[in-house]
Amino acid sequence: MPSVYVGDTLLAQSERVERVEGNLYFPPGTIQKQYFHGPTELHTHCPWKGDASYYTVEIPGKDDARSVKLENIAWYYPEAKEGAKYIEGWVAFYKNKVEVRE
Repeated sequence: MPSVYVGDTLLAQSERVERVEGNLYFPPGTIQKQYFHGPTELHTHCPWKGDASYYTVEIPGKDDARSVKLENIAWYYPEAKEGAKYIEGWVAFYKNKVEVRE
């Protein structure tokens, strides 16, 4: 089942994902919301998907380990353009900052 991890912490998991431009988009109900903060101040624009908003992920430290804070690691389209409505609100992750398991 497709999933996203930072270390041993599960951030998202779903049998139903959408692959768009090489990125997996997860339904919003399948992310571990306790780790997500945002939207942040960062916004980007895609000509066919629309304006993206971003999340920062913060994972508390365990057993004297420091917490992990990854700014703007995940994005979503709160109001996607017509051609991308099927991923509106769905969350994607920067693959170089997380481990994506398929």
